[in-house]
Amino acid sequence: MLIRRGVLLDGTRTDIRVEQRITEVADGLAARRGETVYDAAGGTVLPGLHDHHLHLRAAAAALHSVRVGPDEVTGPEHLARVLRAAATGADGWVRAVGYHESVAGPLDRTALDGICPAVPLRIQHRSGVLWTLNSAGLALVGLPDHPDGRLRSADTEWTAALPRTEPGLAELSARLSGYGVTGVTDATPGLTAADVAALQQAHRRGELAQSVHCLAPGKRILHDDDLDLDALTGWITGRHVAGEPVALHCVTAAQLVVALAALEAAGRRPGDRLEHAAVVPDVSVAAVAASGATVVTQPNFVVERGGAYLRAVPAAEHHELWRVASLRAAGVPVALSTDAPFGHPDPWAAMRAAVARRTASGAVLTAGEKVTAAEALTMFLGDPLTPATPRRIEPGAAGDLCVLSGSPQQVLADLDAEQVAATVVAGEVVYAGR
Repeated sequence: MLIRRGVLLDGTRTDIRVEQRITEVADGLAARRGETVYDAAGGTVLPGLHDHHLHLRAAAAALHSVRVGPDEVTGPEHLARVLRAAATGADGWVRAVGYHESVAGPLDRTALDGICPAVPLRIQHRSGVLWTLNSAGLALVGLPDHPDGRLRSADTEWTAALPRTEPGLAELSARLSGYGVTGVTDATPGLTAADVAALQQAHRRGELAQSVHCLAPGKRILHDDDLDLDALTGWITGRHVAGEPVALHCVTAAQLVVALAALEAAGRRPGDRLEHAAVVPDVSVAAVAASGATVVTQPNFVVERGGAYLRAVPAAEHHELWRVASLRAAGVPVALSTDAPFGHPDPWAAMRAAVARRTASGAVLTAGEKVTAAEALTMFLGDPLTPATPRRIEPGAAGDLCVLSGSPQQVLADLDAEQVAATVVAGEVVYAGR
């Protein structure tokens, strides 16, 4: 196809010829016989956005799950009403997501049995690392005598017993295409080779328009109650010896400290990543930079969970949360992502959060961590293997593009998905207009 009258982010007016890859970038290109011509009409053309950390299957399933987070449910009685009214899915379960203790306190099997005794029910904590099942659900996964029904998401001993339904991948893909997303990095831990192959196959058959890169098996989730420096160092060393980078999930200061110590002991390798880095104390900033790892973080949580942070985290520690600007200033390569479904899947909302740092109530959480609109945007333009290095529109680059209706100035002023006019993957339009 030929994209005419496009404007690059730097203001350059150009036409772009795209096959599987970009073949020509120049003003005044002549259309060839049989070539699809798309008129960008002076709109901005970017490399397609890449969401550097999300969970495809979970995000697809969440489209058909009951949301029970603090924004949707206001207390124990409301939670009970929502769950009792929920329809079972195709797998026979009621599946709820986004739960936080501020809704109705800690959950266990007894509490869920009081709400929903007969139908299998599982509720995922908004952190993504914990599920709570009722007795009917525990029986189905082979754990009828489990003491409290609280199970870790990464524990394959019970998750393997769940029905393998595949709802919503095409629906999720269409939504991502509407945001201008042409590629994703799936950060789900524990994916098998068969899981990865299935996602790649979904892309090849067109169910999933976005190209897919998977972190598994090189991702490790750290837990505060199970931090073993020697074991983690050994695992990282083994991955590095095999020629593979690692991705370490760090959402607390303790997890970050252990991750950095293990990386220092194992040695640096290009491609190593720190996922989230939700809390980075001042004394750890230099160590993060020295690790050489890329931080893949989610400033959208400043908006989505900022009110809770302001209430629960001491004011003196607010500046440690979801850092972006200070990490970049220290020389840390930083890329952005949404962490969908645990965060909202709209990357433009994450960009706006990185720029404004405003919670839902309008309070600013650490003004010193703000970045410019251009910086926020480019942190969604990286390649999956080098996420902090923005891709360029040039011959030889992948034919994955995002065409916006506004000028570069308008795009940067608004950072709004409403401006996405077309999304192109491998030279073919997969989304056109709202």
